[in-house]
Amino acid sequence: MTSLATRTFTPPHRISAEVVRQHVEQTAFLWAQRDTLSLEDPVDQGVIAEIGQRVEINLDGLRIAGAAAWPFADRLLEDFPEKGEFFVSGWMAIEQADAKRLETSIEAARRAEERQGLVGALAWHKPQKIGKLVRDWLGAHDALLRYLGVAACVAHDVDPKQLLGRLVRDPDADTRALSLRLAGRLKRTDLAQEMKAAMQAQDDAVRLWAGWALVEISSADLARAELRKAAAAGGLDALAALRAAVKAGPEKEVRAWLGGLMKSSDTAPVAVRGIGMLGDRSVLPWLIERMREPNVAVAARGAFLDLYPEAREETKLFTSDPSELGPVAAKRFEDRVVRLALPDKVDAWREGLDQPARG
Repeated sequence: MTSLATRTFTPPHRISAEVVRQHVEQTAFLWAQRDTLSLEDPVDQGVIAEIGQRVEINLDGLRIAGAAAWPFADRLLEDFPEKGEFFVSGWMAIEQADAKRLETSIEAARRAEERQGLVGALAWHKPQKIGKLVRDWLGAHDALLRYLGVAACVAHDVDPKQLLGRLVRDPDADTRALSLRLAGRLKRTDLAQEMKAAMQAQDDAVRLWAGWALVEISSADLARAELRKAAAAGGLDALAALRAAVKAGPEKEVRAWLGGLMKSSDTAPVAVRGIGMLGDRSVLPWLIERMREPNVAVAARGAFLDLYPEAREETKLFTSDPSELGPVAAKRFEDRVVRLALPDKVDAWREGLDQPARG
């Protein structure tokens, strides 16, 4: 029993409402920024790590605040039901082992059709913390719960063993596509037949990730045509399809396919981006010329950084002001935030590279 003296002289646990509010808002903003930057082509892992550290600092504040942070998190989610706010809500519910809060967050995400924040919350927590939740969700009747369970497995490289054989045939297309991605990531060769069967699915994403998975288990023959089609069509996962199509080879056929894509202004950016994935640095002079063409300039920057990741540190080679590439580029990108390579500066940088020693 607590003595009167202890009750009298123990200082109260005080929470600064303003500080807690700032931690909630900063966590939502920083995590959303980090998630958006993780979609860049290619990803700057240094920036991702730096923002991740800032997220963790603010999460420490939420750990200290505990339940006192909920009024601010609830209000923020009500006003802005977006991925950063769902990350905060989901992360706090899991951190505090509050099943009711987590259920509320999931239902709100269902209504808002926004699940990326909850996926991020599951990814941020350690597998041991979310293990029971994920096991329950993988066998749930609710498609959203199954999707979240598979997403957690993807984030942590966890193999759900025999359950995955059922999930790659899931009736929910999103869950099925993500399960196929997990199967490929884990190199589950025992599920090759399920991957091949999924190539006949009606859903585009299911076919794409089935093809991607087949490439990952070195069974690319059935996947090449579908992956090339998905890459050329564009869309959310087009870059993943392009990487898989290039990896599937054979290189001679891939080069011929990319050459064909260059003939159309609609697919030329795909071709330029794909050239960077071949790993052939001898194309740099050609790539510099593509940096001058607004239609493919963004793809050319991505291809350049694929070939020369060390160039990312050379900030003088890039610009966020399209007008530096001329009026045509300025007009094309006037409503977009882009980062482009400066061809003349890249050319000068290329000339300064060490030349191979001659015998």
